Amino acid sequence: MPVLATIKDVLIHLIDPWAFMAVSFSHIPATIRGLIHDRNYRALFSFTGFREALFGTFWATVGPDVKTNGEQRVIPLLEGRVKGGVIHDDIVSTPVYGTVIEVGAGSGMWADVFARFRENANNTDNADGLRNRKTTGGHITKIYGVEPNPISAKALEKRVKDLGMDDIYTVVPVGIESVDDPSAWNGKIEPGSVDCIVGILCLCSIPEPEKNIKLLYKLLKPGGHWYVYEHVKVWRGGLLLSLYQRK
Repeated sequence: MPVLATIKDVLIHLIDPWAFMAVSFSHIPATIRGLIHDRNYRALFSFTGFREALFGTFWATVGPDVKTNGEQRVIPLLEGRVKGGVIHDDIVSTPVYGTVIEVGAGSGMWADVFARFRENANNTDNADGLRNRKTTGGHITKIYGVEPNPISAKALEKRVKDLGMDDIYTVVPVGIESVDDPSAWNGKIEPGSVDCIVGILCLCSIPEPEKNIKLLYKLLKPGGHWYVYEHVKVWRGGLLLSLYQRK
């Protein structure tokens, strides 16, 4: 029975990526309709442009489900309640604070979570001099949402405005390699100016991840923090699944 269960788990892991791709392909008609509605014929007849549009349409649909599955781990991470990969009831590490970069912000599915850190009324000391265990984390004063996909960036701007965060949240509609280039967008993120970087299930889809991770690291202040929630290698899937993940 354990052997059969293991085989079943491996098959499920093997099928999942293809099922995910099938869902993505199912968004092609909606993407075409959207581009025609916007009269964006250049993207409609461009492989790169259409791929970007499909990516934005797809994630606008599946994003909420991804958030639902991940928030039980992501929120404690941002609240400073994760250490050594274990979730705690109390604060055991540094909560997200100050100037923050959200990498791959998408259409803003995590924006409401960041909004909780804006005022953070509960982040005070109690009578015993101990931090309230129900705190929502640190106090965010500025957020840069890096999102190069034009459809997602447009949706992100609306999401931020709807949440009333447009006074502290700046949408950065370029790739990581251009965030410090004022000629690429209407702004600039200076090296060494960021307190925290947040990456939620995004590093697997960025180009040249090692290069771009180094570029992001240069933006952090000395002693800054990086919060990562990512896809990782499966260690218990056996040889077959390990080979499958190697590309």
